Amino acid sequence: MSDRIFHLHMVSDATGETLETMAKAALVQFEGIEVKKHLWPMIRSEVQMKRLVEDIKKDPGLVIFTIVKEEIRESLIRRCTELGLPLLPVIDPIIDSFADFFGVEAKHLPGRQYVLDSEYFDRIEALQFSMAHDDGHLSSESHEADIILVGVSRTSKTPTSIYLANRGYRTANIPYITGQPMPRALEEDSQALIIGLTAAPERLIQIRTNRLRSLNETRRTDYVHPDIVAREVHECRRYCSGHGWHMIDVTRRSIEETAAEIISILNRREAAEENQTKTEF
Repeated sequence: MSDRIFHLHMVSDATGETLETMAKAALVQFEGIEVKKHLWPMIRSEVQMKRLVEDIKKDPGLVIFTIVKEEIRESLIRRCTELGLPLLPVIDPIIDSFADFFGVEAKHLPGRQYVLDSEYFDRIEALQFSMAHDDGHLSSESHEADIILVGVSRTSKTPTSIYLANRGYRTANIPYITGQPMPRALEEDSQALIIGLTAAPERLIQIRTNRLRSLNETRRTDYVHPDIVAREVHECRRYCSGHGWHMIDVTRRSIEETAAEIISILNRREAAEENQTKTEF
């Protein structure tokens, strides 16, 4: 079994991002299985479908798809059935459930989730904001931030900020550096959710050492000195806790998990504020 390669074909009438995300989430549950993924995006015509199936025949395997246009779906189903290939329409159960719940039929428009709507432009603006406010670069627009991340070097502040920006949240990040004053903007009455990111000193030393090696830096430096790194982490924790900010330990968290926790905290805060407003009135 360990020598076998399983082929997974992902067929989409849009970019295929949804399929890739779902496949990735499912595949992590299967250790020791070698899977070769084939992504076939933007399949919207019978000619494309015919060529696609010819390619799938060369490496037969499981076919998962998010095709909503009826004639193209039927073509894929018919051709794969003739070849004896297993098929899985991954988004159908969700669309069917929504249709039952709303009491209306779905429009079955390909790639509809990528229409350039206001949400799309909000994400672009959030990304531009986060890139302009990366690594302590604050400006007169800093008060517009939805989220501000604070942490010592290599606690994934920048990648977490970018991920949150792609979810539509304007995110700034500020490094905590021992002996240097923090920006006054953090002390002001900001509406932003401020989150402290921390990690185990041992993990930070490992990450920082790898970073230095990538830069061909071989000199001994305080940047990876165990005592100094431990002090950095302790001081940053104390600084954030002293302000009553939430702390998230990213030692064993992926960027996605950290961002999900931040969004959950933000949603809980907004819900509490909304309930407080209703109580006052």
